[in-house]
Amino acid sequence: MAKFVLAGRADCPFYAKVELLADYLQKNLPDFRVHKITQHPDAWEEWLKNICEKNKWNHKKSPIIWRELVDRGGKGVLLGGYNEFLEHAQLYYGVTSNMTSELMLMVAKENLETHIETELEEKSLKGPSSPLKIWITSASTSTSYNLIPLLASGEVFGKHTEISISLFSNEDREYLTTILLEAQDLLSPVLQDITICTQVEKAFLQAHVIILLDEPVGREVLSLEDCIRSNVPLCRQYARLIEKNAHESVRVVVGGKTFVNLKTSLLIRYSPSIAHNIIAVALGVEGQARAMLARKMKTTPSEIKNVIIWGNISGNNYVDLRKTVVYRYKSAIVGPPHYARPVLHVIFDSEWINKEFVTTLKNLSATGKQFGGILAAHSIATTLKYWFHGSPPGEIVSLGVLSEGQFGIPEGIVFSMPVKFENGTWVVLTDLEDLEINEQIMTRMTSDLIQEHLVAFGDVLYFKPYKSGNLLNALTNKKLRDLIHQR
Repeated sequence: MAKFVLAGRADCPFYAKVELLADYLQKNLPDFRVHKITQHPDAWEEWLKNICEKNKWNHKKSPIIWRELVDRGGKGVLLGGYNEFLEHAQLYYGVTSNMTSELMLMVAKENLETHIETELEEKSLKGPSSPLKIWITSASTSTSYNLIPLLASGEVFGKHTEISISLFSNEDREYLTTILLEAQDLLSPVLQDITICTQVEKAFLQAHVIILLDEPVGREVLSLEDCIRSNVPLCRQYARLIEKNAHESVRVVVGGKTFVNLKTSLLIRYSPSIAHNIIAVALGVEGQARAMLARKMKTTPSEIKNVIIWGNISGNNYVDLRKTVVYRYKSAIVGPPHYARPVLHVIFDSEWINKEFVTTLKNLSATGKQFGGILAAHSIATTLKYWFHGSPPGEIVSLGVLSEGQFGIPEGIVFSMPVKFENGTWVVLTDLEDLEINEQIMTRMTSDLIQEHLVAFGDVLYFKPYKSGNLLNALTNKKLRDLIHQR
């Protein structure tokens, strides 16, 4: 049986002609079947691009016609467009079309009107659309201010996904109102609504996405230890509200400048039903590293891929360049656009890599000295885009997730490590080769994270930054698990 799929713009006269010819063949030939896909002119180009990328076809115009070898939805073989279908009908069935240009245009106009009427009917039957509900805490921060236009652009969740944004904060309502009015002035086609919430018990109502930007200081903090401990009641409260108010499939992204790993870990502990949907953003640190490399190599950060951030996102971490590559690098070796060279083979200044590069990034990611609002907002938006639509094929993404012992990382702490996003979730890339981390680097990274947990719950009174030989560095994985899970 011959089964053909015809797809085209609703207002395309050539689509109208092959459509009527296909209808004739289906009516008069017992083994000829046709399935038609009509797209609105505004949606046609994106639809065509997606179908061609999915099937690895090269086709640019309306209509597009393919033959299915199995039932609808199966693998297809591209026939081509208008001319190819007419030639096929003439060659195999001895049938052609004598439709005039005037009639083609008239049918195309009727097709468009019918298609619009059908879309309106379907929309009315579905009722009011339900937007994706996004909540931002500490919404008066510069990160929030820079993030809202990115979310409203349609680039993060998709051009056809309507969103509503709730700005949650108990500080500076007047400034929040200013942000709200500016967001409304964007005239975004996807931003259905933006509101302000200052009542704690109403936080995260029906939230699909929660972006936590808090620096949890409700009073004057006299010490580093007080700041660490203040995360516990805040995260416990947030977790309770998330479990109570948010949508069951809610996704939580943790940003901010201090104790990002610890906050994420606490939220995971107190929100067990959505534990896998709570992550910490590490792309900001990765962005800083790529920018430094780009300046050194006189290229752009976008051409540098696969920088891996290990460890404490807002503290003691390790920037791993062993898998890092650069594209379109101008040198004696020239290749096609997809050709990449290992960065460590291009930068011959090992002293710069081991000293200036490391020291500068360490100072930038030290607690309280993180990147500014623009980079932080872009990092959060990019992470969300990957989470919803998948990360670029073959690229490594750094993400703070709960350790299950991968790469020898102690279980029970949130640790930045290499992942990929696919099918609406993330997967740790444990199959990467030659990524063993030596014991000294691992101890340096885990020591501060372990101490943060111990100080937060009162097991240790004072936080002591990592030093070689520190007794706390010798804490075993079992001891850590016991301390974290015994409560």
